[in-house]
Amino acid sequence: MTSPKSFALDPIEKASVDELRALQLKRLKATLNHAYANSPVYRARFDAVGVHPDDCKSLADLAKFPFTSKADLREHYPFGLFAVPRERVVRVHASSGTTGKPTVVGYTANDVSMWADCVARSIRAAGARPGDMVHVSYGYGLFTGGLGAHYGAERLGLTVVPFGGGQTERQVQLITDFKPNIIMVTPSYMLAIADEMDRLGLDPVGSSLRVGIFGAEPWTNDMRRAVEARMGLDAVDIYGLSEVIGPGVASECVETKDGPTIWEDHFYPEVINPDTGEPVADGELGQLVFTSLTKEALPIIRYRTRDLTRLLPGTARTMRRMEKITGRSDDMMIVRGVNVFPSQIEELILKHPELTPHYQCILSKEGPLDALTVAIEPQFGVAVDSPQALAAAQALQHEIKTYIGSSAKIELRQVGGIERSVGKARRVIDLRNAK
Repeated sequence: MTSPKSFALDPIEKASVDELRALQLKRLKATLNHAYANSPVYRARFDAVGVHPDDCKSLADLAKFPFTSKADLREHYPFGLFAVPRERVVRVHASSGTTGKPTVVGYTANDVSMWADCVARSIRAAGARPGDMVHVSYGYGLFTGGLGAHYGAERLGLTVVPFGGGQTERQVQLITDFKPNIIMVTPSYMLAIADEMDRLGLDPVGSSLRVGIFGAEPWTNDMRRAVEARMGLDAVDIYGLSEVIGPGVASECVETKDGPTIWEDHFYPEVINPDTGEPVADGELGQLVFTSLTKEALPIIRYRTRDLTRLLPGTARTMRRMEKITGRSDDMMIVRGVNVFPSQIEELILKHPELTPHYQCILSKEGPLDALTVAIEPQFGVAVDSPQALAAAQALQHEIKTYIGSSAKIELRQVGGIERSVGKARRVIDLRNAK
């Protein structure tokens, strides 16, 4: 077993920008050569556009190479994009495949070790201390969240409670009994745990939890403030996706909480115009693209994440940050010509203390026109038909129209009426094509 990492920063986290860029270029050249030499798919893709790894003389030259998308992984399902013999792959993970074939990713032993290092670095950046106990509520199995968090916490030498998702009452019992310091979970499921604490007559602020490391779904800074106030902890954002490695591609530093720092020694970021594919300057909003710099089994070249963000200068670390992800291009709803993101609605909900952040956006048809219904629950102890709940719902409807520009119906449901996801929250239900 690999020995635990030190709690001191890795030298590259504080290296100069010039040192970081030199390392990135060296690793980028090696990755492009590895993909070209060992992946028939990448070789064909490079040849088709007339580009060769030797054409990469600078980091800017990466823009000459073709993008990779989720569709490419599905087209070459299951192992067609691997760049090592299958026998060298020690683990596979896969997406749920709810919108088609699952996307399958593979890891060599070195990949797993690098991943553990990145998650350990993320947990340390979030404020972990020697001797801390980490309660992992991300799902285990083919989803990368649980095992990614688990290996990272162990690499840092912390005590791991490998609970996974679900069984909320039992989770609360073990949090109460074991007294973990850190929880790794989706922000929406953290709220479900807080609700269960309320139901059992426990004070969420009085729990042992000091740090919450939240990821796997977009969440706003308003949600951060709401969770921190309710739980009495520091809420930090961890970012990742299985196609790139899993959780630990980037993570916020607790001392700044100003957007996830990208671990740029392993993952090279770009932001592009989502319509033209052209790179945009740091600071401009666009679609996030990642190229892996150290992966063996599945090197990923210019992967279009569909997450919307902008690249920002480093603060707590030399490496660049990305603005907190609060939306994805494929989460955007177009309602009667108006672009609507769930995160915009979430921000408005959080302004009303009578309402909970448990919500869903339901799209349907009224004749030929699209219709949006926002299903929402009142806070525990506030009746659905109470004047407070009805007034809050009416105000929310007005604010959605005023600030977002879309008409919406508000459907108040009893507490528990919105499904509680143990993984990513299902924010949008599209019934427009339902038969």
